[in-house]
Amino acid sequence: MPQRTSSPGCNRVDHLLNRRSFFGVSAGGLAGGLVGLNGLALSAVTDALQKKQKRVLMLFLSGGASQFETFDPKPGRPTGGPFLAIPTSVPGYHISELMPEMSKRIHKYTAVIRSIETKNGDHVDVPLYGGKPTKGVIRYPSLGCMLASELGRPDSSLPHHVSFSNYLGQNYAESAGFLGARWNPINVFPNKIAAQAPFTIDDSELNLSPPGTQRPPFLTQEAHQRRNQLRTLFSQKFVQTQIVSETVNSYESAYARVPGLMANANLFSLDGEPAHIVDRYGPTPFGKQAIVARRLIEAGVPFVRVTRGWWDHHGQNFEFHQEMVPELDWVMSALLDDLHDRGLLEHTLVMTFSEMGRTPHVNNSQGRDHFPRMSVTLSGCGIKPGVIYGQTDKDGQEIADGEVNLQQFFATVFQAVGIDHQKENIASDGRPVPLTDYSIEPIQEVLA
Repeated sequence: MPQRTSSPGCNRVDHLLNRRSFFGVSAGGLAGGLVGLNGLALSAVTDALQKKQKRVLMLFLSGGASQFETFDPKPGRPTGGPFLAIPTSVPGYHISELMPEMSKRIHKYTAVIRSIETKNGDHVDVPLYGGKPTKGVIRYPSLGCMLASELGRPDSSLPHHVSFSNYLGQNYAESAGFLGARWNPINVFPNKIAAQAPFTIDDSELNLSPPGTQRPPFLTQEAHQRRNQLRTLFSQKFVQTQIVSETVNSYESAYARVPGLMANANLFSLDGEPAHIVDRYGPTPFGKQAIVARRLIEAGVPFVRVTRGWWDHHGQNFEFHQEMVPELDWVMSALLDDLHDRGLLEHTLVMTFSEMGRTPHVNNSQGRDHFPRMSVTLSGCGIKPGVIYGQTDKDGQEIADGEVNLQQFFATVFQAVGIDHQKENIASDGRPVPLTDYSIEPIQEVLA
């Protein structure tokens, strides 16, 4: 059995301050706990802690992005499509010509896994749960919720888990299952703009912030405090007179975090971002939400997901990917550069993920249908950049080498950020449930 080792740059923080004491603490929280330090020293320790804390940022390509038009092109083959493949900074590895920016950065930041087998060929959230059922006696947590619970701390004023989307359709809202509601995501979805004749398709309005982070103008601070006191009173009376379950405690804990969320509302904004940074990410909603995601990561939020949909192109696949892949290329490269420049990337794992891939066969509508095999990327914390793991055959029909299932991929993610993937949590029925199946080992070849 391979020895489980962590990345040299991603070991647990034991040389500055104890992880369990300070993980996820914002600058404000530190100020209250380190009274003896002067302002300069406090600032230095705060900055160091924020940079050492592990986090994960997922770019979720909802609908199933095509591996052929991104990280596993097959130019010149009947399945290859119209786009060329271009060389990358990793000798011998080529990606789609639609990704010129990432082609220059693979060696510096990113490992590519071209051999993920999801066993899934439909629009379902099961891949986000590692192939585990999302209904039944045991409600399993999603990958994001597990990472939030492992990397966050319950008393942090920051959110543990934030999920963005600017797509009105399927966004696969995640659940923490038996871990409890405190680890559920704060979802930031777009507002719907109803279609007006002669148009029939609703439009979306960008949101960067979840609802309720700002006190409404008609409600004074004093009235807001009184309402909270009344809610607390009712809650305490309920606890005194009822048999309180873990579910009740979990929701109470989640609600208690609302003041902290409101106090950190400035993070969900582009205010104060230099113009050159905003320009760097581009003008699209995906780019703007990626900036806010970076702001949250920089502040210490342990897990952030940014969803870019919709990649499900059963018709005109190439026209849609010709528009969407360059945007992914631009935003992803800007995000990685930005995290690197700020000293955050070595402690932040960035992944691209989806629920499935696209078929090698191109249908009569010039589209690609659902396919259970896909490519994913891992960049930053704990990852050996420039590794290209696994391969498909010459037409992309079958995995020719290095097949990876979802549990192996999850184990690799946990290992990269210093989490024991065999750690057990206790499910609602009392049984121990490991983060990944007992027989699973991470992909050591991509780990630093």
